[in-house]
Amino acid sequence: MTTDATEAQVVEAMHKIASHIKNPSKFSKAAKLALHLIQAGSVKADTSDHFFAILEAAMFSPSACTESSLRADYQALFSAAQDVVEHFSKQQKDLLHAWTIRAVVANDLHTDDSFVFSKAAGKIKEAISSLPSASEDDDIDEAAFSGDLQNVVLDTDYQETKNSLPADSTEVNKESSDPFGLDELLSDSSRKGGKARGRKEAAMSKLKVDEEHKRFLRSQREALILCLEIAARRYKIPWAQTVIDILIKHAFDHIEKFTCQQRDAIEKLWTSIREQQIRRKQGKSVSGKLDVTAFERLQEKYAHEKISIRHAVGGRGDHRAEQWLG
Repeated sequence: MTTDATEAQVVEAMHKIASHIKNPSKFSKAAKLALHLIQAGSVKADTSDHFFAILEAAMFSPSACTESSLRADYQALFSAAQDVVEHFSKQQKDLLHAWTIRAVVANDLHTDDSFVFSKAAGKIKEAISSLPSASEDDDIDEAAFSGDLQNVVLDTDYQETKNSLPADSTEVNKESSDPFGLDELLSDSSRKGGKARGRKEAAMSKLKVDEEHKRFLRSQREALILCLEIAARRYKIPWAQTVIDILIKHAFDHIEKFTCQQRDAIEKLWTSIREQQIRRKQGKSVSGKLDVTAFERLQEKYAHEKISIRHAVGGRGDHRAEQWLG
């Protein structure tokens, strides 16, 4: 894609890349093409939704970005995406942040460079600290929850609209020029109906924002759980043990920020680390193998899910890029 390509050509290129990038066998080539779009300055306000669709498609399968053959390309793409982040909406920026933890930070934990490893652990700690405490709602299936809530909002607003209709017109002043009060009735009904529609639209807009925020938090937590698991698997490396001790202790100290099953996994992991620490203090040999069984179960569960914000791909609400991903 050259710098003098028309916007239509750029959009068409993004369309094609998005359709191929979620295929692991085509990911590397598609990612390089996406990188070229960034470098060519083709990602702008008018094309950002379409480019975001590429990033979304790249994260279609949660586990793909940690496959050894794809790590470098994932890191390159999502690192470069930071250069065009100003063109994304607030919701898109949030999702990109969660995806970057998974595609960049988590993969940094596979390094043999102690400095890079420590820096990645620091970013994970910061991300954990920034999470809000998990609520009971966070343990409920988000799709079912938001669907039920939508129905409640619609039913409530319908009843409010119905109740706001004016009383029987026979009670109006019959000596007026409008003996049946039709002008007032129609005007009042229209005005109140408009207010009801406004309330409904405001409620639905807030619901959408809340739903996207929950989706972001869910993606963020899952990405951080992945990071903790990868770090734990590297515990057999002596120079990494202290960094991992501090990281898992930080997660344990902020365990209220995770959901029920995630808390269980963190508790078991911290117990496993404590056992290793005690053995080291006693001068006994350590296996360097931590209990990550609970994490494995979580990852198996997440593998059947798809990271997506299909209800809000378009930063301006037009959903233009949404249709490309099917």
